[in-house]
Amino acid sequence: MAVAGGGTSGARYRQLAADLREAIAAGRCGSDGRLPSEEQLAQQYGVSRGTVRQALAVLRANGLVTSRRGTRRVVLGTSRTQSFFELLSFTRWARALGEEPGGRTIDIERRPAEPLECEQLGLEPGALIYRMLRLRTLSRVPVMIERTTYPERIGALIERLDPHEISHTDPLTEEGVVFADTEHTIDLVYADADDARLLGCAPDAALMRERRRATDQAGRPLMWSDDRFLPGTVAFTVHNSVATTALSRRRG
Repeated sequence: MAVAGGGTSGARYRQLAADLREAIAAGRCGSDGRLPSEEQLAQQYGVSRGTVRQALAVLRANGLVTSRRGTRRVVLGTSRTQSFFELLSFTRWARALGEEPGGRTIDIERRPAEPLECEQLGLEPGALIYRMLRLRTLSRVPVMIERTTYPERIGALIERLDPHEISHTDPLTEEGVVFADTEHTIDLVYADADDARLLGCAPDAALMRERRRATDQAGRPLMWSDDRFLPGTVAFTVHNSVATTALSRRRG
């Protein structure tokens, strides 16, 4: 069975990871508790062993298989739940999964807030905000675009950071900005011109969107972000019980 879609090596390993995940869930792969060897998977799916290794790294990051190299991977079949800060911060989330996070600020502008921005950030009409456009990568592969709006007092701190600063959450924490609560809204949108250019996807391609609104301990809004992920790069799981509700973000 060949991996559908062809395309770049990044697209091939993401597609292979998705195919393997589906096969594991359906019991078609790893039914004996172990995956086929890298060589067998490469032959079965018509890809290189390097592509297989990258796909297996994704499954390892998701907690689906062990990370031992040179042997058949053991299927675990469970995924971990991230902490609050791993869900708030792309950098902390990526590192918790063993990935190499990257980031580059494409543009940041200071301007009067639009009505929706005023609503989300609890600002008066005409208040100044900073809006940032940022590309995020995992292991140097573009996976997500951030469009984050900050109140002026927070945005002024962001504007001083190096455009290639990997984490923005950590420097803000060091400045005494305390993230206490975050709301996550997940839906689907279609790529605009900036998304297509920076992520290398087709115009109007379907992207998964995560909108995040963070507040401090007093309930004051600190940021409102529109994050757009390439398909197959991230997945979310919500676990409900009478005791608690946990949200988990996984490498997809």
